[in-house]
Amino acid sequence: MTTGTPPPTVPKRSRARTFVPLGIAAWLVLEIWLLTVVAGAAGGLMVLLLLVGGLVLGGYVIKRAGRRAFRNLTETLQQQQSGGAPAAAGSGGEGNALTMLGGLLLIIPGFLSDVLGLLCLLPPVRKSVARFAERSLEKRMRAAAPGSFGDAFQQARIHYPDGKVVPGEVIRDDGPSSYSPRDDGGRRPPLAP
Repeated sequence: MTTGTPPPTVPKRSRARTFVPLGIAAWLVLEIWLLTVVAGAAGGLMVLLLLVGGLVLGGYVIKRAGRRAFRNLTETLQQQQSGGAPAAAGSGGEGNALTMLGGLLLIIPGFLSDVLGLLCLLPPVRKSVARFAERSLEKRMRAAAPGSFGDAFQQARIHYPDGKVVPGEVIRDDGPSSYSPRDDGGRRPPLAP
């Protein structure tokens, strides 16, 4: 007997789930190879000093960017509470995320990650990445289907139907209403079997 519903299909594995682990493995192999090449040319002590220097510099960069982000957040909240006009979005706090990413890449041991971390700290690179991210986000937002947050939740419930449903009643305290609870002698059906 058929019910008319199609059988569930197994979702295809995305490209990201296929290539990200391969990319991470290739990154690790390249980092280890670079460490051994530099250690062979300059010595193990020099490599250790470079890695410790990257760790210290990365920690300093993250701490400084975090303080700047907190200061910008505090100033924005103070301006909103005082009723003043909020500052422009790009004034002062531009590039905090990339600065923190650069610091994190400096902390991660390896020379390739250190080079990428230093690139993230350069202002022209931060500005070009910020422009690219802004254009990409605008493009995706224009391509997104219109709808409300409730529509998105309903679609998620349709695609992932394993959510639990709890039977119950909704009682609103909006004011006087014509609702009167039924008098069944205090007996209610159990919520769980």
